[in-house]
Amino acid sequence: MFNRFRIAGLAVLSAASFIHPALAEEGGQSSGKHFWSGDWSLTVGGDFYRQPRFTGSSKYIMSAQPLISFGRTGVAERFSSRNDNISFALMDMEDFRVGLTGEFLMARGGSQADGLKDVPWGGEVGGFMEFYPTDWFRLRSELRHGVRAHNGIVGELAGDAFYDVTPAIRVSGGPRMSFASEKYLDTYYGINAEESVASGLSVYDPDGGGVTSAGLGGAVTWMTTDKITTSLYAEYTKLQGKAARSSLVSERGSRHQLTVGVSATYRFDFTLD
Repeated sequence: MFNRFRIAGLAVLSAASFIHPALAEEGGQSSGKHFWSGDWSLTVGGDFYRQPRFTGSSKYIMSAQPLISFGRTGVAERFSSRNDNISFALMDMEDFRVGLTGEFLMARGGSQADGLKDVPWGGEVGGFMEFYPTDWFRLRSELRHGVRAHNGIVGELAGDAFYDVTPAIRVSGGPRMSFASEKYLDTYYGINAEESVASGLSVYDPDGGGVTSAGLGGAVTWMTTDKITTSLYAEYTKLQGKAARSSLVSERGSRHQLTVGVSATYRFDFTLD
C-alpha cells in the first residue's frame, strides 16, 4: 500500500543533444551524422531495501526495484539521490536544471488494504527543478499530478550536501519535506463510514491539504570499479499534519517511517553511428 516503484534516473538526458547535433559536438561526444551519433552509456542494477508496509505503517517489508539510467558519456555527471524520480532535463545549465519528472504507483488492494478501498495502480507526472548554490550542495523540488491512482497534487522538497571522502567514496545527505492536496490525502488517508466498519478504524476526513512529512536522508556511495557502483542509504521521515492525524496512522500505524537499503549498478558503454 502506497509503495512507489521508481526506475531511478531513467532518461536523465540533456535535451540539447536531441535538439541540435552541434550542441553535443561541443563536448566531443557526437559525430554530427545523426542526433543519436556518439558515445552513450546504459547503467542497470538493483535496489534492495526494508521499508514500512505502507506510508504510516508500523510493520516493515523487504522490497526491490530496478535501477536504470541512460545518457551520453563525457557529459558532466550530476549528483543524484535515490529519492529522485524519473527525470528528463529540458534546460541544463551549470547550476540550474529544470524538466519533466514522473513516478509509477503500485496498486493498493487485497490483503494489503485490510478493509480499506482498493486504489488502482497509476502514476504521477509533473516537473522538477534543481539548483546548485555551491558545488557541494543541491536543492531539488518536484511537483506532480496523479494519474489514475489519484487525482491530487503532490510535491517534494529536498536538500543534499555531498562530499567526496576519496575519489571513489562519496557521502551525502540532507533534509526532506513533502506535501499533498486534499484529493491525494483523501485517497490514501481518508476513512469513510463503509471502510470504518470493514477495517475497525475511525472515520476520518482530511478536509484539506498541507505538509505530509518531514525528515532526513543520507547515503554512502562507492565506485567499486570503473563500471560498478554500490550504495548504502537510509531515509527517515515523520508524518505531519493531516496525514499524521489519520486514523490509519494513529490507530494502526506510526508517524515514524524508516527505510534502509543497498543498491548496485553496472555501466555499459557503447557507440552509435
